[in-house]
Amino acid sequence: MNNIMEKKEILELLIDWNFWTKEQFTGTLRSELLTEIERKSRAKEIMIITGARRTGKSTIILQYLKNKIDAGIAKENILIINFEDPRFRDLNLELLNRIYELYLTEIQTNSGEQYVVLDEVQVIDGWEKFARYLHENRRVHVFVTGSSSKLLSSEYSTVLAGRHMDTQVYPLSFKEHLGFRGISINSDLEMMAQRHTIKKELKEYITMGGFPKVTLEEEERNKKELLYTYYRDILIKDVTVRYNIKDIQKLEELAKYYMTNISSQNSYNRIKNIFGMSLDTVERYSSYLESTYMLFFIKKYSYSLKEQVLNPRKVYALDTGLRNTVSFSFSQDYGRLVENLVFIHLRREYSDIYYWKNETQKEVDFIICEKNKVTRAIQVCWDMDNENTRKREIDGLIAAMEAHNIKEGLILTDEMEEEIEAHGKIISVRPIWKWLLTR
Repeated sequence: MNNIMEKKEILELLIDWNFWTKEQFTGTLRSELLTEIERKSRAKEIMIITGARRTGKSTIILQYLKNKIDAGIAKENILIINFEDPRFRDLNLELLNRIYELYLTEIQTNSGEQYVVLDEVQVIDGWEKFARYLHENRRVHVFVTGSSSKLLSSEYSTVLAGRHMDTQVYPLSFKEHLGFRGISINSDLEMMAQRHTIKKELKEYITMGGFPKVTLEEEERNKKELLYTYYRDILIKDVTVRYNIKDIQKLEELAKYYMTNISSQNSYNRIKNIFGMSLDTVERYSSYLESTYMLFFIKKYSYSLKEQVLNPRKVYALDTGLRNTVSFSFSQDYGRLVENLVFIHLRREYSDIYYWKNETQKEVDFIICEKNKVTRAIQVCWDMDNENTRKREIDGLIAAMEAHNIKEGLILTDEMEEEIEAHGKIISVRPIWKWLLTR
């Protein structure tokens, strides 16, 4: 069989993904994310948009391009190439150049700004050189999407140094979730008036997560099937195939172990003993899972890098719905799920997040660093009615605040709302549902 794609094949494939002859489905608007993309694109650098598959990377680009078309950009001046289309054969730099040359001769108009989208580009070795060529030599607006954090690794950054702006796409925030469900909150008064609906939706959000299509789906069974499909796609396409994993069973066992033990401290040595794997394999498989954005690992905060490396890491899932689909979920997991939810919300804004523990075993769930300085300390405690629990959470927070000279701390709970003054420190206690909607 001839593996070289013919001109007719390529054009038929491209027509399906582009605006040239038909409207493309642009989904439900994510206005805050779209505003961020539009703001960053004004820098006229290569836009790299990363995130787990099915979080909406391609959709947000389509929304951005639809706005451009509505503003007068010719449809023929936009090229979208979706590298996950199974009809593509022998994906390589040579084919990429051929597609672009064909587009120039057959489709593009002679004037106006040009936009090129390289969708799920991680499957092509050398894509960064092509993106730089378009950006520098052709003066094209280049958008790159990918479901691997490796897109931002040092090997690519060398070629693209100083020429790219990055955005990470997550599943829907709780505020977006409400919007997708037709619930609009525009003021504190509206928030209080709809508090019962909001709290009910929060439970749904914790259980089913925030993948856009899952949120819009009405049937619970369909939601679960979608989530399981996403999980398998990430595991197979983004890990097993990409990294040529031979022992798929061990990979699946490790992924399920992490998903089951979210919001918990895990050491590679302990996991090595549980699964009978080498330390190197545990470390590699963990890094592969992390590269897909399915899992995040945070270190214990310490001024010593050695101590950070040697201490267990806490693991969090990208999406609580994804986690619940592949893990045994019991009622006692609710606190862990809520903590996971808070982490993902913080991760949208902060890149340096740690947990904290001192020599007397006092702990804080999240320490935020900005410009190498600890700026925030946050506890998550779903139920603080028990006096021992209350004392433990407050004492841990005060210890961390004193250690890092922080004046104000935060405890997030189910419903409690108060302000605590102790040891010259101020601790705000807030309901999670309010916090998620007001920051």
